[in-house]
Amino acid sequence: MRTTVVSLMLILCLGLLIHPQKASAKRDVSSQIFYTELSPYGTWLAVPNHGYVWKPNVAPGFTPYATNGYWAYTDEGWAWVSNYPWGWAPFHYGRWYNDANYGPLWIPGNEWGPGWVNWRNTNGYYVWEPMGPTFSNNYRAPYNRWMYVKGHDFGKRNNKNYYYVNASYNRMVFHNSREIKNFRKGHANNSWYNMGPNKHEVEKYNGKKFTPYAIKDNDKPGQKFSGNQFHTYRPQVKHNNYVKPSPQSHGNYPVQQKSQGTKQNQATQTNRSHKSNPGQSNSHKGGKK
Repeated sequence: MRTTVVSLMLILCLGLLIHPQKASAKRDVSSQIFYTELSPYGTWLAVPNHGYVWKPNVAPGFTPYATNGYWAYTDEGWAWVSNYPWGWAPFHYGRWYNDANYGPLWIPGNEWGPGWVNWRNTNGYYVWEPMGPTFSNNYRAPYNRWMYVKGHDFGKRNNKNYYYVNASYNRMVFHNSREIKNFRKGHANNSWYNMGPNKHEVEKYNGKKFTPYAIKDNDKPGQKFSGNQFHTYRPQVKHNNYVKPSPQSHGNYPVQQKSQGTKQNQATQTNRSHKSNPGQSNSHKGGKK
């Protein structure tokens, strides 16, 4: 009997040693990881009311959830798959907003989602735009802030010259569209996200079936496909009440400057050591003006 008990204890101990290795991909991390991992690919700015925000080193015309990526159907809805090496973070955590001085800027957040966008559709078209830092039931972004794509082009993987609708049709399409409300509870917290267009409807437009990719957790930053699986880094980001995360270097957002060039110089002068993005693309933003 004693031998049996000892054997069982050894098995349990081995199980405890092995289990954490499998669960490491879902370990809790601090939001400091965003400042550390994204610094080589852009500039952090200290912005009033938003704290530290991130400006990526990308080609002119960059548009979040449009440039250098595409929508793929997964077991958690339509997920934005970015070709940028840093895409695992800004398209699945936090919020983007368009700044008058710098263009698209990203605010870190702690909730993971397949894509933080608002969705709409109308006969033959899908429309989306990045969620802003604040939410209001009474607010709706202007029609020229949304991305427009025909139903039979939605979900295509090869988007070197993406397939956005001609800008001249945007106003008409938007005013005929309706909101998509396909919400689901998050995978590791109490947040809700929009899964996007109905799969069966998209299949009718495309004339083919979409087999969902199973999202699997990476144990380090990055994302990749492997067969019918989409591996991505999506740790549980926790707030730390004792240590306030921050970038090692950052620019100061200009309150008043005489020229755009002066603003850019001031914001980047403390961050010249950052390297440019090796995955930078010249993809255009299509339907936007």
